[in-house]
Amino acid sequence: MALFALAARAADSSDPNSWNPETWTIQRLLDDGLSEMRFVIVRSNASGCEPNCPEWISAEGAIEAGTPAKLKRLLKGLRPRRLPIIVNSPGGNVDAALQLGRIIRKAKLDIAVGKTSFSRCQPGAVGCPADAGKGVTQLGVASDGGAMCNSACPLMFAGGTQRLVGRWAYLGVHQITSTFQRQQVYYRTTYRMVHGRKKIISSKVISRTNLGTYQTYEMSKALEKKLSGYLKEMGVGRGVVDLMKVTPAGDIRQISLEEMTTTNLVTSKGAVDLLVWGGICRRSPAPANCREIPANVQQPAFEVKATPSETVIAADRSSNAEGRVSQLARGAEIEQFQGAAGNSARQMRIVVVRGSDPLCEPDCPEWISAEGAITLQATDKLRHMLIMIGDRRLPVVISSRGGDLFSALTMGRLIRERKLDVVVARTNVTGCRSARSGCSDDNGGYVGLISEFGVECDSACALVLAGGVKRLVDSKARLSMYAMEPIGIVKAYLEAMSANPLLFAEIKQQSLERQFEPKFALRVGLTTGPQSADVLTGPAICKSVPRPSNCRVWMGTVATAKTP
Repeated sequence: MALFALAARAADSSDPNSWNPETWTIQRLLDDGLSEMRFVIVRSNASGCEPNCPEWISAEGAIEAGTPAKLKRLLKGLRPRRLPIIVNSPGGNVDAALQLGRIIRKAKLDIAVGKTSFSRCQPGAVGCPADAGKGVTQLGVASDGGAMCNSACPLMFAGGTQRLVGRWAYLGVHQITSTFQRQQVYYRTTYRMVHGRKKIISSKVISRTNLGTYQTYEMSKALEKKLSGYLKEMGVGRGVVDLMKVTPAGDIRQISLEEMTTTNLVTSKGAVDLLVWGGICRRSPAPANCREIPANVQQPAFEVKATPSETVIAADRSSNAEGRVSQLARGAEIEQFQGAAGNSARQMRIVVVRGSDPLCEPDCPEWISAEGAITLQATDKLRHMLIMIGDRRLPVVISSRGGDLFSALTMGRLIRERKLDVVVARTNVTGCRSARSGCSDDNGGYVGLISEFGVECDSACALVLAGGVKRLVDSKARLSMYAMEPIGIVKAYLEAMSANPLLFAEIKQQSLERQFEPKFALRVGLTTGPQSADVLTGPAICKSVPRPSNCRVWMGTVATAKTP
């Protein structure tokens, strides 16, 4: 008897509620098990889409034998509606993935690789509804940043009618691990002699003894024929199977967009936004996954209890401008905005900051401050920030204890694509009111000063740092890293960032966090120098020639310097 499965391990660490605030170790990275794929119906809460918003099926987690039955039950309750599937999975059981692909194709559903960020609560968490198929609709947004579809997942993905993989998503394959269980079987056979020959009357198994298991990574002809036939059935070329065969089981081979297009694994170039962007329902005719809910109809509500260290502020979740105005009209107290406590922030705050040192006015440097835990939302914030600032090249000032690996890789690639510099430091923000009520300082933005004492850039943060053109870490700051799974993806990323192979060889040996000395970090190419943040954000840089691109002059009264 042969059991076929794809061995893969990964973790969705984008939910800060699963983090240990004392050690900042992501617990799910240490677990041997993976949560089974969960299907949840999600409605977009993108600003401005109501009352007609897109909806989709979020499919996140490992593919197991019982996963196809879950999808069948959900689709039965949805009939006749057809919602696209947004998948984020490390892989799992091959036979189940084939079943999922056929279910998706039979239902004529579109599919895209993406992560869903939930607004109300994380499905499966305490107090969160267990079954979205019972009419409870989650609210959220989806993006391709840090999303993956690996191992067996591409087989499920092949079932989609329209198949999309964005540039920031990761779709990979590797060899199939075939696990064989050996048994010794004992029979009781009853026979009689007829003309000198045995004639069997009955044969019955009386016992079985397990003799252990063994694994092989060599794809049998029967399995290869099965997979090739399935992909042909789905209109996908056999080149996908060839990539599986040549990639070691302990590694992941990312399929390039060109390879996906050649093999017809994707039907067109595009990302998850083509299916779930908040504005698609304004088209005429509106896509089938749009649903209009009149303003007087309330969505199903449920209470999510906040942890002692986390306060849920309803006003922050609302995009209703009238509600915010009424809150101000009631004279609600506006809290002074405090700079994020650097590494300890549960969600990374990404804002543009202008230097507040009086010595620089009216021509002061500006930078992008990125402080706190690296999550899926952080990649979206950075992407939107870069779109907002246009062609300006502002350095990134980062302080973080790490976070989600795939989100960090996406942030690093975004930074490298825009040719930005990165420095490890903390931004002390001053002179700005609470972000939820609008920023109201003189310049209409954040102002602050840089500090490097006691700042940390650990684990996944070091990967973001590697994306910078200039990568600066002062001796007063801490830089550390350890071997993060999956190793193959981290290695490929560091090679793309031109890091010295010595860096990967070093972190591969480290199962625990290791602090890098400045000389070593410079030698392996993780940093380009031990200079302080003043090289990029100091008050005097805007007087130098040539003038840095991150300097900007404020004219008139707004240029009057204020001491914090």
